[in-house]
Order: sequence, then structure tokens, then C-alpha cells
Amino acid sequence: MTPADSAPALRPGVNKIEVPVLARVEGEGELHIKTKSGKILDLKLRIPEPPRLFEGFLRGRHFMEVPDITARICGICPIAYQMSSIHALERALGVQVHPSVRALRRLFYCGEWIESHVLHIFFLHLPDFLGCQDAFEVAAKNADAVRMALRLKKLGNEIVRVMGGREIHPVSACVGGFWRAPRREELEALVPELEWALDASLQAVSLTASLEFPDFEQDYEFVALSHPEEYALNEGRIVSSRGLDIDAAQFEEHSIEQHVKHSNALHSVMRERGSYMVGPLARFNLNFAQLTGKARQAAAQAGLVPPVRNPFRSIVVRAVETVFAVEEALRIIAAYEPPPAPRLEVRPAPGAGAAATEAPRGLLYHRYAVDENGLITEARIVPPTAQNLRRIEEDLWGYVPKLLSLDNDQIAWRAEMAVRNYDPCISCATHFLKLRREDV
Repeated sequence: MTPADSAPALRPGVNKIEVPVLARVEGEGELHIKTKSGKILDLKLRIPEPPRLFEGFLRGRHFMEVPDITARICGICPIAYQMSSIHALERALGVQVHPSVRALRRLFYCGEWIESHVLHIFFLHLPDFLGCQDAFEVAAKNADAVRMALRLKKLGNEIVRVMGGREIHPVSACVGGFWRAPRREELEALVPELEWALDASLQAVSLTASLEFPDFEQDYEFVALSHPEEYALNEGRIVSSRGLDIDAAQFEEHSIEQHVKHSNALHSVMRERGSYMVGPLARFNLNFAQLTGKARQAAAQAGLVPPVRNPFRSIVVRAVETVFAVEEALRIIAAYEPPPAPRLEVRPAPGAGAAATEAPRGLLYHRYAVDENGLITEARIVPPTAQNLRRIEEDLWGYVPKLLSLDNDQIAWRAEMAVRNYDPCISCATHFLKLRREDV
């Protein structure tokens, strides 16, 4: 982290901080802070980007088109959107896939988790902790770490390509299975690199655990999928650290989306309880027992003991989840038996269904209604960043007062760092960070 011990105190009167572009997050936005006598009078995380209207695009389209359309919501985690839509539509249409297809979907997800987590850890968040502006400065300090990260990310992309036909916006996943199932030898060809990646991801845990973290904890309600037999990726019940335990079909009875004047992205709250957190910290705290063996061991060596309430330590948890994803990919490939058919023939029928999966950034919820011709009549998508936005803003309310004795550049840097704890995909929620501060 950039040293700030010698930073001058803020001068009295009006003081503004302008950060025209927030680097190292996906999207655009701004942060407005108003202070008086060292106290915050107002703080708003503004999201001015216009809504993207994907739910409107989906209405009237055939259900088989939905996975390819929803994949375009995010170039970093298209699989999460595909899988969430597919699971919801399969629930609506009464489809039960073969166990081998289910295993392939977990492998598909592992590829996305590896590439997304590595991108965030090394290229978006690590520069903050090392006092660097970007990954190029990180490479000047630790070229081996950046080379390792690039190789890990390439592996994640390769898993996605083998499973989905291409690295970005893959096209193989569909309602009922896959348009094409990979051959066993195609998956076995990934094993040598995955075996290297297991050691590399363990190194990533050690590296991130050695960082210096701000002394900051909050009392979060953690929300995630949970499954009794596995670390939940694309199936399970929605649970929380405060007693929630529901099927995805009940999600909208408990989570409420609210309009706020300063944001074009909705804020989610838990009914009668307020903000909540989804993402790596939530999954880790709620599902630690289901982590694979080396991932649990790495967490213990890194000093991670649930519950972890310091959001800055999420970078370590992401590294632990990368270990899990590599281990799980190796397990699935070792046990793989091609399904009798890559997909089931799914006929149109009226129905409605909801499902949630775990995108790298957290719980992603989809709900659809389909008519007798297979056309979408209703669509609802709640991305993880929209669920976290209220919580991010509340983190800033708690964290920024600790920074008010620092100069403007330091406050901006550390506030951005706090936002990057969540790896926000603001376009999905829909962009971020222009920081404006006033002292009155």
C-alpha cells in the first residue's frame, strides 16, 4: 500500500478530489464525499451509466436464444450468465440433465473462476497493495508473479475454449446440455497444465497472504449458494449467515431491489434487514467445509479462519478459490465419462423457473417465464454487483472516516482500493469512479 504516514492534513474549507476515471474495475461511476470538521456529512457512490435493458431484449425471444444473449452481459464472466439462464429455463421446462453434463458444467465454471480470479488478484487489485498504478509496475517489482498470473489466466481461458468453443462469449452451452461434449482426450490434454497450476495457485495464496491489510472489519450478512456435498457453483440453496435458507424460487421474497436517486444501478437489500454481501468472502465463510483439501489447507496456512470480516482480505480468499477451482477441474477430468448424448431435446411448454449460480463475483439470479411456443414472456436478472452496491457504499461510510487526515490523493487511492475489494462489474449491474469531495 502506498505510504501515507507523512501525508498532510486537509486544509480547512472546501476541498475537492477528482478522479476522472477509476482504473482496474469494469465500468464507470463516481464517488461524492462531503465532510465537515473531520466528519462525513454525505457520501454517495454514483452510477450514472444508462441501463442496458437486457431483460427487455430477452422478452419475445425463443428460450434457446437466451444463453447466447445473456453471455453478452459480461465479457469476463459470460459462463455465469449462460449457466444461470440455462438452469432457470430447465427448471421452467422440467429438464433434468445427465450427471456427466452436470460435471461438465462445473468444469466450465472452474475455467471461468480461474481466469476471472487471477485477473482480479494480479492485475486489478494487487497493484493497490504494492503501491503500483498498474500491472506493468507490478511486473517491474515481481516479473515472475506476473508471468505466473498470465499463464494461469491462459489456462482458465483454455478450459473455457475447450468446453465452450471459444474463450469469450462461448457458444456450446445450451438448454438441455451442450451442443457438443468434449472428448476425453481433449480434457486429458489439460491435465499437465492444471497440475502446474495447482502449485502456482498455492503460490498465489502465499503471496497474497503476505500483503499488509488495513485494520477494517464490518458486521456483514453473507449470502451464497450452499450444497451439502460440494463447494457450490451452479446448484444449491441460498443461505446466509443470519439464518436464510431458501430455494432460488423464493429469492425475490427476501431480496428487494430499490431505486436510489444517485444511481442508475439498483441497490439490493434483504427484507427487514438491509444490505448484504455476496462473493468470495460470503462463499468462504458459509461453505468452508466443502472446499477441496488443498484449498482448506492453503486457507489455514494463510491464517484464514471463518468468519473473515475484513473485505481487504478477499484477495486471499480469491486465491484460495483458485486453488479449489484447479483441484475441482482435475477431479472432474479424472472421473469424466462422456454423456450418452451432449444434450436433451427440449420441447416448448408454458412454465416459469428461477435459478442462481455463483459467478466469480457472487450470487447471480435469473428468472424466466415461457409460453407454449417457447417464447420468453418475463425475464428478471439480479447480478452480484447490484446486490453488493449498497454494501460497498456502507463500507465506504465506515472506512473513509479513517482516512480524513490524509491528503486527497491518498483518500482517493484508498477509497478506490476499498471498492476493488468487491471486483465490481458495474456494467453488469447497470460504471465507476469519479471522486468528488467537498469540505464545508
